[in-house]
Amino acid sequence: MKLLFEILISIFLHPVAMILMWIDLARRSDLDQTRKVIWFIVSVVWGFGPVLYLLVEGGTLW
Repeated sequence: MKLLFEILISIFLHPVAMILMWIDLARRSDLDQTRKVIWFIVSVVWGFGPVLYLLVEGGTLW
Protein backbone atom coordinates (compact mmCIF):
# COMPACT_ATOMS: atom_id res chain seq x y z
CA MET A 1 0.00 0.00 0.00
CA LYS A 2 2.83 2.37 0.88
CA LEU A 3 4.55 1.72 -2.46
CA LEU A 4 1.34 2.48 -4.36
CA PHE A 5 0.89 5.72 -2.41
CA GLU A 6 4.47 6.80 -3.15
CA ILE A 7 4.11 6.02 -6.86
CA LEU A 8 0.84 7.98 -7.07
CA ILE A 9 2.43 10.98 -5.36
CA SER A 10 5.37 10.83 -7.77
CA ILE A 11 3.14 10.45 -10.80
CA PHE A 12 0.85 13.37 -9.92
CA LEU A 13 3.06 15.90 -8.16
CA HIS A 14 6.17 15.82 -10.31
CA PRO A 15 4.35 16.67 -13.56
CA VAL A 16 2.78 19.66 -11.78
CA ALA A 17 6.23 20.78 -10.66
CA MET A 18 7.58 20.33 -14.20
CA ILE A 19 4.78 22.43 -15.70
CA LEU A 20 5.40 25.19 -13.17
CA MET A 21 9.10 25.02 -13.98
CA TRP A 22 8.37 25.29 -17.72
CA ILE A 23 6.17 28.35 -17.14
CA ASP A 24 8.93 30.00 -15.14
CA LEU A 25 11.47 28.99 -17.76
CA ALA A 26 9.42 30.55 -20.56
CA ARG A 27 9.14 33.85 -18.67
CA ARG A 28 12.83 34.19 -17.86
CA SER A 29 14.67 36.76 -19.91
CA ASP A 30 18.12 36.17 -18.43
CA LEU A 31 18.58 32.82 -20.24
CA ASP A 32 19.16 32.38 -23.94
CA GLN A 33 17.25 29.79 -26.00
CA THR A 34 20.01 27.19 -25.78
CA ARG A 35 20.01 27.22 -21.99
CA LYS A 36 16.22 27.10 -21.91
CA VAL A 37 16.23 24.00 -24.10
CA ILE A 38 18.86 22.38 -21.90
CA TRP A 39 16.81 23.10 -18.77
CA PHE A 40 13.71 21.75 -20.49
CA ILE A 41 15.46 18.46 -21.28
CA VAL A 42 16.89 18.23 -17.76
CA SER A 43 13.43 18.76 -16.26
CA VAL A 44 11.93 15.95 -18.35
CA VAL A 45 14.68 13.50 -17.37
CA TRP A 46 14.59 14.68 -13.77
CA GLY A 47 10.82 14.18 -13.65
CA PHE A 48 11.21 10.44 -14.11
CA GLY A 49 13.74 10.20 -11.31
CA PRO A 50 11.39 9.66 -8.34
CA VAL A 51 9.38 6.97 -10.12
CA LEU A 52 12.56 5.17 -11.19
CA TYR A 53 13.93 5.43 -7.66
CA LEU A 54 10.78 3.87 -6.25
CA LEU A 55 10.89 1.01 -8.72
CA VAL A 56 14.61 0.32 -8.30
CA GLU A 57 14.75 0.69 -4.52
CA GLY A 58 11.51 -1.18 -3.87
CA GLY A 59 9.54 1.72 -2.41
CA THR A 60 11.75 2.76 0.46
CA LEU A 61 11.35 6.53 0.48
CA TRP A 62 10.47 6.59 4.17
